[in-house]
Amino acid sequence: MSEPDFVAVQRRFAAHLRDPDRHAAPEGLEDRRLAVYRDLFFNNVQGILSQGFPVLHGVLPEDRWRALVRAFFHRHRSHSPYFLQIPGEFVAFLAGEYQPDPQDPPYLAELAHYEWMEVVLDTATEEIPQRGYDPDGDLLAGVPVLNPLHVLQGYRFPVHRIGPDYRPDRPLAEPVWLLIHRDRDDRVRFTELNPATARMLQLMAASPEEQGEAVLTRLAEELNFADQSALHGFAVELLEQLRGKDVILGAR
Repeated sequence: MSEPDFVAVQRRFAAHLRDPDRHAAPEGLEDRRLAVYRDLFFNNVQGILSQGFPVLHGVLPEDRWRALVRAFFHRHRSHSPYFLQIPGEFVAFLAGEYQPDPQDPPYLAELAHYEWMEVVLDTATEEIPQRGYDPDGDLLAGVPVLNPLHVLQGYRFPVHRIGPDYRPDRPLAEPVWLLIHRDRDDRVRFTELNPATARMLQLMAASPEEQGEAVLTRLAEELNFADQSALHGFAVELLEQLRGKDVILGAR
């Protein structure tokens, strides 16, 4: 068999494994044996997604979960061959290609993204830097150093509370801000923030060379906060709390 013919057979075989209802198997292959491969491939993908998205799996009826996984398996063309990247491909599928079913909860894509963030931080090979800052440094006079292993995200649904006993049917009036980070003990931690704290962290991330005092001044201006001394006192306590949680590593 020439190489082009062999490649064509491989493509037909792969297309059949993805979607046997739409793509016939290559000729000469016994369906009983093909069924083993069909189940093996699908169950591998479903197993990875079940582990990566346990909450989403738990709030969906089993038939809807399997239909969702099968839609991903049929339609999505992954950009990476690695199993570790499949959860990210699934989130991209839900955010872009997937056409929601009327039975899907309205928070489906956001909940998947939230759960994926834990996977991303838990498997990140990057380490928290040990040099380049003073762990006990002044966070106002110096430049606060953020933990690089963090994600700050606003969600329309309270995804951190969703579970079998709480399934909201409409979005919040205002986004909920969630901070997800990995601490020095390699634990992934989740914190709900108020909008002001979330904005402060955004300003720090956007201006990594700016002193903490200057960040607070800009924050006060944005919030039209007249009593900057009161903000200062509140911020000092807040910054120390964030340092204690390894969100802020120190100052330089």
